[in-house]
Amino acid sequence: MLTVVALFTLLFAAEVSIAKVTPLSFNELASFAPYTQFARAAYCPSTKQKDWNCGQACQANENFQITHVAGDGNVMQFYYVGYWPEQNSVVVAHEGTDPEQLVSVLRDLNIPPQRLDPTIFPGVPAGVLAHGGFTDEHALTAATILAQTKEVIANTNATTVTLVGHSLGGALAELDALFMAINLPSDIHVKAVTYGTPRVGNLAWAKYFDSMVPDFVRINNQADIVPIVPGRDLGFAHPHGEIHLLGPGKAVSCPGNDDAVDAQCTIKTVPFITLPDLPLHMLNHLGPYEGISIGTIFCD
Repeated sequence: MLTVVALFTLLFAAEVSIAKVTPLSFNELASFAPYTQFARAAYCPSTKQKDWNCGQACQANENFQITHVAGDGNVMQFYYVGYWPEQNSVVVAHEGTDPEQLVSVLRDLNIPPQRLDPTIFPGVPAGVLAHGGFTDEHALTAATILAQTKEVIANTNATTVTLVGHSLGGALAELDALFMAINLPSDIHVKAVTYGTPRVGNLAWAKYFDSMVPDFVRINNQADIVPIVPGRDLGFAHPHGEIHLLGPGKAVSCPGNDDAVDAQCTIKTVPFITLPDLPLHMLNHLGPYEGISIGTIFCD
């Protein structure tokens, strides 16, 4: 039986946790729309990205100046680099998994964590591990993306680099964010906004990422199951920055790394995968993220 002191301690801890869960205002939610559209545009073929002619996703950020596109949507996810004048920022966006593309699906399943390549992530502590499939995919584009980013900075005097992506693309954007923080000058601000992102690394990864990329937001939609995989029982953990969309116009900012206390945060809303609810889980993964759905079928 719990003692009075122990019960008080538990209640106090719960109250502290609940106090840290912060509802987002309408304006705060609306401010993410440009990033959501950048993530949506990443699913469009390079032929549409290179002319910035990908329908609503491109029209929403019509002044964006594309500088580099690549990928085939399978062996290498589509991605693009460009300049966002409104924020004086380089933007790098990665496509997520297309379930019809076998290689990208198999890469998602290559779960065992591994040390980061020191030639790509110099100086990272030895205990920091990340998903093998995600790091392998990231390695395909890292050198090119860094070179393109530096070129845009030199040509525009951009002061920020923004990484965006959904699903697998979110995992790649998370890796990119740490990669940029390590390899760019310290006066370049690194920002990342991701959607429906799976866990990328172990707890050491999450803590190290927190220390290197404080301007990070990972947005989860309702009962989406992707953010709860790979499981914590396999040693994986999310960094900070969760925003959980509870429904249209309603969202909360959740504290800490993989907050497991508050009922409004993802890990309590979706504690495990349930097969009868799988269609709903997957629909929630596609959105809508405040009215914007993301995925191959939404590239118009």
